[in-house]
Amino acid sequence: MLGTLVNVGTVMLGSSLGLLLHTRLPRKLIVIVFQVIGLFTLFLGFSMALKTANFLIMIFSGAIGAVIGELCQIERGINRLGENIKRRLKSDNDKFAEGLVTAFLLFCMGSMTILGAFEEGLGGKPNLLLAKSLLDGFSSMALAAGLGVGVLLAVVPLLIYQGGLTLLAGLLGDILTTPIVNEMTAVGGLLLIGLGLTILEIKIVKVVNMLPSLVVAIILAGIFL
Repeated sequence: MLGTLVNVGTVMLGSSLGLLLHTRLPRKLIVIVFQVIGLFTLFLGFSMALKTANFLIMIFSGAIGAVIGELCQIERGINRLGENIKRRLKSDNDKFAEGLVTAFLLFCMGSMTILGAFEEGLGGKPNLLLAKSLLDGFSSMALAAGLGVGVLLAVVPLLIYQGGLTLLAGLLGDILTTPIVNEMTAVGGLLLIGLGLTILEIKIVKVVNMLPSLVVAIILAGIFL
């Protein structure tokens, strides 16, 4: 869990610095930084999606998972949770929930999250997660400057998700083979492409409702690969 704990620490530090800069940065600088983050997210998503060995698994995982997420209204539930937290903290930031969700997706859907968690969970040194921590620290600074304190609170789902993957890898290391991990990573890439389009304000994609696709990808890859 060392890699995840370091990752959480760097996100907290980066987010805190971003919040300090929030009132000092001109709007046009925040916009251009967000455009860079959006383009990087698209690049990362496409590079991850190309890891698939079977496009049908990726397509069906995405479609089935999106239907499940839409029926369960995951995005609406998370937005409500974000609004409840916002009220409890008495925050007046109108982008609180957006910051929380965007930061979580960016920090948790990347291939470095999955592979790094598995690397440490299987007994290796957390080299990938330490490298990811540095990247997330700078990303969180830019996100917090534009979206506010919701980015800082993304450390909670980051700790649960990434730490959970690390523990899961330790328990199911023999089951989660490389082909299964690659398909999960590829579907995660699709989600990042959707997030990149949303950040760039090209098209609002309900990425949160597609999160069940990751679980579906594991199941389908386990059956057919």
